[in-house]
Amino acid sequence: MTDVHSKETRSYNMSRIKGKDTKPELLVRKFLHKNGFRYRIHVKDLPGKPDIVLPKYKTVIFVHGCFWHGHAGCRYYVIPKTRTDWWLNKINGNVTKDLKSKQALIDSGWNIIEIWECELRKARIENTLLALKESFGIIK
Repeated sequence: MTDVHSKETRSYNMSRIKGKDTKPELLVRKFLHKNGFRYRIHVKDLPGKPDIVLPKYKTVIFVHGCFWHGHAGCRYYVIPKTRTDWWLNKINGNVTKDLKSKQALIDSGWNIIEIWECELRKARIENTLLALKESFGIIK
């Protein structure tokens, strides 16, 4: 099946997809700040450029989009029916990079918290953020 958009339109549409400061990231950041946690964002020196870094707790938080990071078993991770091989290659590449980054961070002594976009939906956000706060209670 051919694309319904021209190459230029498709390129423009894809360029509008944000890679940082996404709504799920902002939700987590606002929650952390409201609860007194101070953090840095998108630290380029660390493997995988984590979304949120809490140096005081030697902890990094990745807020992953279910589609882009291939959340296995998630209803929001649906492989597109067009250019399936390209998308699988793209998403599997992201998953591989995530695993390498996580291993490098663990080897450096960092704690890793991974939050999926689907965990920040209305029905689950309260439990997810509460669990996040409690995980820092253990670290403190």
